[in-house]
Amino acid sequence: MDKANIISTFKNIQDNICNGLNKITGQLYHEDNWNYKDGKGGGRTRIFSGEIVEKGGVNFSALEGVLSEKIANKLKGGGHQFFATGVSLVIHPKNPFVPTIHMNIRYIERGKKSWFGGGIDLTPYYIDKTSIIDFHKTLKQICDEHKIANYQKYKTQCDKYFFIKHRNEARGVGGIFFDYLNEDPIDTFNFIKDLGYNFNKIYLPILTNYKNKKYTKTQREFQLYRRGRYVEFNLVYDRGTLFGLETQGRIESILMSLPPLTSWTYNWSPKANSEESKLYEMIKPKDWISM
Repeated sequence: MDKANIISTFKNIQDNICNGLNKITGQLYHEDNWNYKDGKGGGRTRIFSGEIVEKGGVNFSALEGVLSEKIANKLKGGGHQFFATGVSLVIHPKNPFVPTIHMNIRYIERGKKSWFGGGIDLTPYYIDKTSIIDFHKTLKQICDEHKIANYQKYKTQCDKYFFIKHRNEARGVGGIFFDYLNEDPIDTFNFIKDLGYNFNKIYLPILTNYKNKKYTKTQREFQLYRRGRYVEFNLVYDRGTLFGLETQGRIESILMSLPPLTSWTYNWSPKANSEESKLYEMIKPKDWISM
């Protein structure tokens, strides 16, 4: 694969997403350009902070370096030299009726092996079935346009991956998750591009519809409580976070996925039949596109 083309495309996808967020929210981003201190390359970290996107990061990076023994044992390919580039984002809206969203698209080389990976998933606090169904249908449409992509397989992998084992619950309502795609590099790259360039179509309508909806103190407190689950997953299980830490990546960029505010209330549970209690039923894996 042409690494320069992949890098250029990922930078354009980052620009496209940031421009879309700016148009909808009116918020500007803070940009940090940084160099990878333990190898070659670096990245562009862009952070949104304000009244609509309370905290959001849209990151690009392209790095070359040497893998630690711990990470080398977990990746395909031989040797310890690696190249990795990608776009990673997390958007934490302030309004509890707008779900948090995460997306990552990446390309990695190690030894003679190279592959694409990534995914996108939605983490709501209050359930709007229509938005979730549309989210999954759009992902299936994108997958169906590429022979290498399999929505049902990727959805199942997403449900399995974004599961908080120590809580015995899902992080959100899933999406798609995939890794080690290398059978048809051209079609796979086209699939990755479609996912990246369609982010604005996937998420911005949800943000637009609910960003100004009135909410109560109780609803805000529930959002902060559920954000705690997000933090737990990212610090304990998330591969991207662990990879970044193990490769001595830029810590501020790695941890940009964490929300600005959260809470852990001891032994809390929602009241029976409350709006909050409905979330716990709805985050159980479902066939959303058939609902």
